[in-house]
Amino acid sequence: MQAALRRTCFLSSRTLPRATSTSRVLSRPVLSRSIVTKKYTEEHEWVSFDDSTGIGTVSITEHAQAALGDVVFVELPAVGIKVTQGDQMGAVESVKAASDIYAPVSGTIEAVNETLSSEPGLLNKSPEDKGWLCKIKLSNPSEMDKLLSDSEYKVKCEE
Repeated sequence: MQAALRRTCFLSSRTLPRATSTSRVLSRPVLSRSIVTKKYTEEHEWVSFDDSTGIGTVSITEHAQAALGDVVFVELPAVGIKVTQGDQMGAVESVKAASDIYAPVSGTIEAVNETLSSEPGLLNKSPEDKGWLCKIKLSNPSEMDKLLSDSEYKVKCEE
């Protein structure tokens, strides 16, 4: 019986195509679930938190950019610094006014949007997408619970 199995395995292994550098090997995609939560501050910043990476992307809201007018300068925090929720971490200057940017959550600055140095107007064109300010590795994800939901923020803007 074992001899028959060995012979079958030997013959079938000789007839199967082998992966080469030019052949394509198909594999199943690895599926993972992550939850992305977007919350707002009363100071008109938003943070979009990805629970699978622990990273929050931060910027100003559409309402803030509209109130500021044409943005001409953006001061960003340095990569690697630690910020505490509510602390000033940068500034935005426009033709109308200057406004401080406050950390919506505590953590370490992982990345900043260097494009804003040469294109500050990107905050006006795409404040909630390409105009992101920085990415923070959250030290306390439960701080997200203290922030405003989309509907709570809309009510706050109407006041």
